[in-house]
Amino acid sequence: MKFGEHLRKSLIKDYSFYYINYDDLKHFLKKGLKDNENKWSNELEEEFLADMEDELDKVYSFTKVKNTEVHRRIKDSEKYVYEVVSAIDNPNPAERPSEQVFEDLEDELSDIIADVHDLAKFTRLNYTGFQKILKKHDKTTKFTLRPIFAVRLSAKPFYKDNYDNLIVKLSRSYDLVRTRGNPVRGDSSAGGSQQNFVRQTTKYWVHPDNITELKLVILKHLPVLVFNAEKEFDQEDSAITSIYFDNKDMDLYYGRLRKDEGAEAIRLRWYGGMKSDQIFVERKTHREDWTGEKSVKARFALKEKKVNAFLSGEFTAVQAFEKARKDGKKSTQEIDNLERLAKEVQYRVIKDKMRPVMRSFYNRTAFQLPGDARVRISLDTELSMVREDNFDGHDRTNGNWRRTDIGVDFPFNQLPDADIERFPYAVLEVKLQTQLGQEPPQWIRDLVVSHLVEAVPKFSKFIHGGASLLPDYVELLPFWLPQMDVDIRKPKSQENIGIRRQIQSSHKSSSSGGELDEEELLDGTDYSGYGGVHFSNDINPLEEDLDEQTPLLLPSTYNQRTSDSPITAFVYKVYGGFLHYFNDDRTFTVKPGTNFDLNETFKDKLPKGKTICIPIRIEPKVYFAAERTFLSWLSIGMLLGFTASALLNYGNKSAITAAIGFFITALFTMSYAIYTYVTRTINIREKKPLGYADELGVNLICLFLATSTFATFLFKFLE
Repeated sequence: MKFGEHLRKSLIKDYSFYYINYDDLKHFLKKGLKDNENKWSNELEEEFLADMEDELDKVYSFTKVKNTEVHRRIKDSEKYVYEVVSAIDNPNPAERPSEQVFEDLEDELSDIIADVHDLAKFTRLNYTGFQKILKKHDKTTKFTLRPIFAVRLSAKPFYKDNYDNLIVKLSRSYDLVRTRGNPVRGDSSAGGSQQNFVRQTTKYWVHPDNITELKLVILKHLPVLVFNAEKEFDQEDSAITSIYFDNKDMDLYYGRLRKDEGAEAIRLRWYGGMKSDQIFVERKTHREDWTGEKSVKARFALKEKKVNAFLSGEFTAVQAFEKARKDGKKSTQEIDNLERLAKEVQYRVIKDKMRPVMRSFYNRTAFQLPGDARVRISLDTELSMVREDNFDGHDRTNGNWRRTDIGVDFPFNQLPDADIERFPYAVLEVKLQTQLGQEPPQWIRDLVVSHLVEAVPKFSKFIHGGASLLPDYVELLPFWLPQMDVDIRKPKSQENIGIRRQIQSSHKSSSSGGELDEEELLDGTDYSGYGGVHFSNDINPLEEDLDEQTPLLLPSTYNQRTSDSPITAFVYKVYGGFLHYFNDDRTFTVKPGTNFDLNETFKDKLPKGKTICIPIRIEPKVYFAAERTFLSWLSIGMLLGFTASALLNYGNKSAITAAIGFFITALFTMSYAIYTYVTRTINIREKKPLGYADELGVNLICLFLATSTFATFLFKFLE
C-alpha cells in the first residue's frame, strides 16, 4: 500500500485538517521537476522548505493543543473518580454513587483512552509522513534536505511525546472504576519476597505503530503495576538493565540457544538508573519437560559495591548472607537456598572464566494485579543490546563488572554502531500461572492472535544480542535472525480487539496497517492476508504447539478425493481405506509448504559459515521408539530368513525359487532396518528437524514380497 493511500485511509476525521499535506507536497515535487525539465532549482528548494515549515508548525501546534486537552481531561476525571470512590463509604445511602455513575465514568475514561490512542497514532503517522516526503525529496531532486530538516523536527518534537505517564494515571483511575472502588491490593515489589519464578511464558513482537494501542487495550483489563504508588511516576522508574555473563567460547549462549537440558543464563540486573544500589544476581535454568521439572529463574540481591568482590571470589556467599542470618527476617531454609545459589553462581563464573559480555536495556510497562502473579503481562520498549566484552582486545568495562560510559540515556548516541543493537520492535511477554486444564482469560487469547502482536516462540534478548553483536564468536544463529527484515504488521483482524469509544462521537479510529512509499513494496508481504515469512503463521518445527489449529502431520484424505475418472476415484477410495485400516506412518503426510530445513530456506540471508540453530524437544521415549521400530524390522527380516531356509531345505524346485526371493527380501529388510536405525539415532542425537516418517521402506518390502510370490507362481506355472 502506498503511504499516501494509507494516510487517507488511516486519518481521524476530526483531525483531518491537521495532518501533513503529503499529497500536495508530493505533487509539488513532481510538478516542479516536470516544469523545469527534471531540474530542481534553489528557488523551488526554498519554496518547498517553506511549505514543509508550515506543515511542521501546523502539526506541532495541533499536537500541543491536544496534549494539553488530554492532560486536562485526565486530571479532571482523576479528581472526579476519587470523589466518587470516597463517597462509597458515605453513611447516607442516598449520597453513595450508583451503578450508573460508575458506568458513566467508565465510558468517559474509555473515551479519554481513545483520545490518547488517536493522538499517539496521529503523531506517529505524521512523523512517518515527514520522513517519507524528505526521503522522496532527496531521491528525486538530488538536493539533501533530510539531515537539515531533522534539526527543525528536533526543535518541534511533536513525535517525542511519551504517553507512559498518562497511561499510568489512566490505569489507576480505570482500575478504581472497574473494581467499583475496591482494587486488588498486595505486594507490588519488583524483588522482595519474589525469589523464584515458575511460569508459562510466551513472547511476542510488537511494531512501534501498535505499542500505545496495545498498552491501552491491556490496561482496560489489568492495571499498570506500580512498585511505589506514593512516588510520582518517572520515566527512569521503568528502566531495566541486565548484564549477561559468558566466556569467549560462548558456552552459555550455545546452551540457551540449543535448549540443552540444564542450560543456564547468568546475569546481573538492576531497576532504574545507574544510582541503584541493589543489584540482583540471577540464574535462569532450562529444564526439559520429560524431567518433570520446570525451567526456573532464581535470584538474590547484592549491594553494588560488593559485586566486583563477589565475582572475583574475595567476597564469599557466606559473607553475603551473614547479616541476613543475624537479622532473622528470613527463615533459615530460605537463607540456605539463597546461599547455595550464590555459591553455585560464584563457582561457575570463576571456574569457566566468565565475564560481562552483553547488556540489555529496556523500559518496561508491567500489567498485573498487585500480589497476584497468575496473570502478568510486560511490554519492553526501546530495547537495546550493548557490548560489554573484551574479546577483541578492547576492555569496555575497564575491569569493572559493567561499563560506566552509558546509563539509561536511550538511544545511547555516544556509542559506536558496532557496540549497540537497537531492536526495532517492542517485546511483549505473557506470563501465566494457570492450574492444570485451566484456560487463560478470553481477552488474552483474543489479544495474542490479533493484529497487534506477532508470536516469536523462545525469543531471547541474550541470544539476539549475542548473535547480532558478536558474529565473529558464534556460528549458530537463532531462527528469527534471518527474518528481521520481514514486516510484522498485519491487517486489522475482524475480532473486536482494539480501542473503541463508548461515548458516541464523530471520531474515527485509525487503522493499523503497513505503509509503504510509492517505490517501496514489502518483499513477499500481502496485506490481504498473511504474506512473507511470519513466525506465528507458518508451520515451524521449533515447537510442538506453535500452530495447534493445524498440526504438522495431517491425516491422509485419499478416501475423500474425487475424480472425473471412475477408475481413479475407485483407486483413491480403495487406497484410502487401505491406509485407514492399516494405520501406519503412511496415514500421515507432511503439511504442504512445510520446510524442515530453515538453513536451506534462508541460505541467501545467512552469513558465510553461519547456520540456524533449531531447538528440538527430544525426550527419552524418542530413542526407545526408534529402537523398538528397529527390533520390529529385524524380527520381520529374521522371519523371512527362516521361511527362506525352510523352503530351501525342504522344498522342491519351485520352492527354491521362492526361497531365493524371500532370502533377498530378508537381506534387504535387515540391511534397511540397520541403515534407518543408525541414521535416525544420529539425527535424533543431533536434534535435526527432519521428517522421521518412513515412506519408502514398507512399500519396498511389499514390492519385494509381491515380486517373490509372483515369481514362484510363474515358475510353477511354467513347470
